[in-house]
Amino acid sequence: MNKDIFKGNWKIAKGKMKQRWANLTDDDLDYVEGKEDELLGRIQRRTGESREAIEQWLRDERAYASDEPARKV
Repeated sequence: MNKDIFKGNWKIAKGKMKQRWANLTDDDLDYVEGKEDELLGRIQRRTGESREAIEQWLRDERAYASDEPARKV
């Protein structure tokens, strides 16, 4: 897992994750640097999604967020 996925504005990322997976709680999304695997495991257990699907979603969201100023949707 690339730890850069978790860098950036975590509050925004948490909000988007809660929109994507409404059953996640703030406790599920507590992020401690160096504990990315634990976080992914909590998300996986709560959502039933595969780890790969969660990681891909995070990568896609990060890529979208970095392009956002240039994109108009």
